[in-house]
Amino acid sequence: MDQIITILGPTATGKTKVAVQLADRLGAEIVSADSRQVYRGMNLGTGKDLLEYTYNGKEIPYHMIDIVDPGIEYNVYEYQKEAFLTIQRLQKRDIPVVLCGGSGLYLEALIKGYQLYPVPENPELRKEFDQQSMEELIEKLYQLKQVHNKTDIETRDRIYRALEIEIFNQENPEIAHYATPIPSIIFGLKGERDLIRSRITQRLQARLEEGMIDEVRQLIDSGVSQEQLIRYGLEYKYITLYLQGVLDYQTFFDRLKVAIHQFSKRQMTWFRKMERDGMQIHWIDITWSDGEKLNFFKKILSNNNI
Repeated sequence: MDQIITILGPTATGKTKVAVQLADRLGAEIVSADSRQVYRGMNLGTGKDLLEYTYNGKEIPYHMIDIVDPGIEYNVYEYQKEAFLTIQRLQKRDIPVVLCGGSGLYLEALIKGYQLYPVPENPELRKEFDQQSMEELIEKLYQLKQVHNKTDIETRDRIYRALEIEIFNQENPEIAHYATPIPSIIFGLKGERDLIRSRITQRLQARLEEGMIDEVRQLIDSGVSQEQLIRYGLEYKYITLYLQGVLDYQTFFDRLKVAIHQFSKRQMTWFRKMERDGMQIHWIDITWSDGEKLNFFKKILSNNNI
């Protein structure tokens, strides 16, 4: 895979705007990494503003948005597979890719190539392994792969499992293919906590005025269960509880506001862990002007020969 550019950050930091401006400059297309924007009809509650993808009168193509109906289970494995194939198709056409989102698990699974698919136990293989010594099994494992995790060879059970996974991968290359890491230059948007909290509150008020409660009503009327909406969390959870009469309006608003603030904090915690695990993130302050952000992009991308 060729190198992509990633824009990440907590909620209400303006990721989409920045990604669109960068994509316009590079002639790129945007691949979303948002666990809820994949759902059709979930717009205000997910912060999905498709008008943002028009810049200087030009529509910037986007992917992994509005691809599944609400109520259908969609998980990180399905996202990783479809996003990987999308990036692969774009790169075959020599189109640069900007990955943009705040769902840390989705971002990391795609960039680092997490092996997410379930590899079943293979009883027949295990019968064969039973007839071999630990030394023979370890040698077999080393023949199949470069062993980085020494815990794979600590016990027979671990060796069995490591061999099962590696043999499954080799016999099913079309599945293992999606767990290939994607090289990426990563930019992150950050700001002072008080500023982000203020932005979150202002954006929440604006989205409520734009009809976010009606959006949830329409989802319920279309057949999406209230239990499912609650599982989607944040806006969908608290608006559903409000519509059920469990919460009055002020309590609903206050609890939702706090929940989004806490979510933003968890997002930053995830991104900091990505850094500790060795992923370099080039941070951009959200108070910078568009020109300052552009100059920073130019500098980092130039240093990486882009």
